[in-house]
Amino acid sequence: MHPSEVLFQGKRQPLLLPACDHYAGTEKLMRKSMALQQELGPLFDITFDCEDGAPTGGEAEHAALVASFINSDDNRFNRIGARLHEPASEHFASDVATIVGGAAARLAYVVLPKVAGVHEVRRAIDLINQHAGSRTDLPVHVLIETHGALREAYDIAALPQVECLSFGIMDFVSSHYGAIPASAMRTPGQFTHPLVVRAKLEMVAACHAHGKVASHNVTTDIKDSAVVANDAQRAGAEFGFNRMWSIHPDQIKPILKAFTPRLSEVNEATNILSEAMAADWGPIAQHGRLHDRASYRYYWSVLQRAKLAGLALPEAAAAIVNLPHAPDSH
Repeated sequence: MHPSEVLFQGKRQPLLLPACDHYAGTEKLMRKSMALQQELGPLFDITFDCEDGAPTGGEAEHAALVASFINSDDNRFNRIGARLHEPASEHFASDVATIVGGAAARLAYVVLPKVAGVHEVRRAIDLINQHAGSRTDLPVHVLIETHGALREAYDIAALPQVECLSFGIMDFVSSHYGAIPASAMRTPGQFTHPLVVRAKLEMVAACHAHGKVASHNVTTDIKDSAVVANDAQRAGAEFGFNRMWSIHPDQIKPILKAFTPRLSEVNEATNILSEAMAADWGPIAQHGRLHDRASYRYYWSVLQRAKLAGLALPEAAAAIVNLPHAPDSH
């Protein structure tokens, strides 16, 4: 049996996505982000933004531009998604018709902002599926930035087509009308204010309960890469996020580095999993510590994240993650 089948016993493995989600709203920035993705490879996703990117009065033209870029040769890896207008917007149905209807085959995902709760997400997914043609599993990402969405984050994460929840800190803080200070939109307040901490933790817990990806909010400081690096490190290590937004090209590499397993972790995972395979996945003892399938699942995810991040894996690690599945597996 393949390690993933042994370790997860027929259960769905947790989803993995590139650790950085880079947002671009204008034509110039969309072209620039595609060129950067071609240079670096599919190590990060791009989200074309209709909600904040479309000029007032030019929403239809902007959606058409997004669809044309997604269908273009510049979308080399099919790792570009689109943030639509919120489902309550008069432009939402048009966005879906133009972008999903015109580019479903090559869309990586669509993002739904400002949803009020799970029922609105279900209705939005129904409309998306009506325009997706033969593609019945177009991934949907949902922004958690309203009180209703936070309250129902667990139910939203449970929807099969939803693969990622993203925390929208600025709208979330603003929705408290001054009860949360503006300082909570950035570090250190965003990691210490009780209401923001509670919101992040509840959203992340909902994601992990259903094997979905939890994406951290933006860092608005675009001049100091050390700030975004610190935010990404804290988001992952202290709050359990496994993905983060970028709003400037200079933020991409620090985010990727923060979420990529260190070589020491990769080596440790390789040694443990190699011994586990030799023991037919039974318990082992290494350096005086017991390991069994629970810890094997953890170390398996370390190697998967390292591979997704494009890390040059040691030969033994590459042999483990590239093991072929049995012919009848699925």
